[in-house]
Amino acid sequence: MKKSILIGLFLLSFSISAQQRFIDDSFPLKHTETKTYANKSGEALKLDIYQPEKDTMQQRPLIIFMHGGGFSGGSRTNPAEVKFAEIAAKKGYVIVQISYRLTRKGESFGCDYEASGKMETFKLAAENFMDAVNYMVQNQKEYNIDPSKIIVGGSSAGAEAVLNAVYNERLMFEDFSNYKNFDFAGVFSLAGAIVDARYITKENAIPGVFFHGTKDNLVPYATGPHHWCDRDKPGYIMLDGSKTITEKLRKLNTSYLLYSFEGGKHEHSGMPFDYFPKIFEFFN
Repeated sequence: MKKSILIGLFLLSFSISAQQRFIDDSFPLKHTETKTYANKSGEALKLDIYQPEKDTMQQRPLIIFMHGGGFSGGSRTNPAEVKFAEIAAKKGYVIVQISYRLTRKGESFGCDYEASGKMETFKLAAENFMDAVNYMVQNQKEYNIDPSKIIVGGSSAGAEAVLNAVYNERLMFEDFSNYKNFDFAGVFSLAGAIVDARYITKENAIPGVFFHGTKDNLVPYATGPHHWCDRDKPGYIMLDGSKTITEKLRKLNTSYLLYSFEGGKHEHSGMPFDYFPKIFEFFN
């Protein structure tokens, strides 16, 4: 009897420890590494890798995050993104913040920029994102990564790129065969949208956490025009936002969290630090 109790207590303590690993701050931070994951038109695209120090786990979950900025600005070293990366690494994740081609730098991405150009912008950013994922998977042994446990996320433009790559891959890529060596386990979106929620299927209906203001003035909360452009404007293109995406996930019996901020605008593309405990519980 005593032996059985001891074994039970050991298993209980092991279970609690394993659960806390990805919820509590359990590790110090390792020195951040910067790598070049791709070269596009002479531009070296870089990523920063944040890891827990003194972590002996051999296959760790990976988070890859893509900053916002309207495809014209922003940085992987934004203070909020860096803080998020440090928080996640302390919990036991390997987390990567990526740079990508800012194809609209110094240019408009609003109603005066044609819809076909917006589609091409989405495609190029989605390609950069998938190249970054590929790089980390190819180096999975060096960073002790489990390629079946990859969480991907983004803010605003970055969220659009990530969500389109995950849920609209048939629209974004002519050849998706280069991206078959890994599985996405979760999505983390801050004020993001996709081109067409009808392309979400049982095969790609990845669980996710979504934050969005119901009156977002740039990226529609449900289904609406990008930047709320009038139909006769060159930049008129319909997008499906967080509400529409999660309605499709619900129909496909896929788990999700949707945080809707009544009357909120595009400020909800910022890091929701107050909600991190719930986010990490969900992904755990």
